[in-house]
Amino acid sequence: MAALDGPRWGPKAGGRPKLLVFLLHGYGADGNDLIDLAPHWAQAAPEALFISPHAPHPCEGGPYGRQWFSLADRRPAPVLAGAQAARPLLDEMIAREAAAAGLPESAVVLMGFSQGAMMALFTGLRRKVAPAGILAYSGRLIGEELLAGEIAARPEVLLVHGEADEVVPAAASRAAESALRAAGVPVEALYCPRLAHGIDDAGLSAGALFLQRAAARLDTTA
Repeated sequence: MAALDGPRWGPKAGGRPKLLVFLLHGYGADGNDLIDLAPHWAQAAPEALFISPHAPHPCEGGPYGRQWFSLADRRPAPVLAGAQAARPLLDEMIAREAAAAGLPESAVVLMGFSQGAMMALFTGLRRKVAPAGILAYSGRLIGEELLAGEIAARPEVLLVHGEADEVVPAAASRAAESALRAAGVPVEALYCPRLAHGIDDAGLSAGALFLQRAAARLDTTA
């Protein structure tokens, strides 16, 4: 399996980055789908390098796009197996990009949308070095029953979900919020009225504030 790669943007401030923000796209998209968030969020995190990897597999649901794991069988066991198979590829990219930037692996935020949010949560909570934060939009918690035994990191988490989402119901993030709190993970959640499966201005603003705080925390620990 080839190493993950994709478009990147920043840092807006120039020079070497102080924060790496990985933008993990949803099912059937690719790395180009989320990289346009970078100029917006760079206002809040000007020293961040934004990296938007293409998921490892061609999307089975259409002629274009990529997927982190198959959705041909949506039962919990096959979905869990798919996330488990994709996780080492993401872990490897995080380590590689952090080393290339001369940064510790703690100077990383994982952001994802939909299937990408599932991967951000699944990977970030199991990393030996806790990321600076996890931003999960319109996702769900995969392998919740394994979390107590596998959790290795408790980073700050922000869950954002549209109340009118018919693809991944908002109840999935509500369940994730409860499970994360039970696991001792510091979590905030924003549920957006009338929003379907997408990201609105409220979600973008919440993400910008989250990134600003993550960058500030790194400054105080540097």
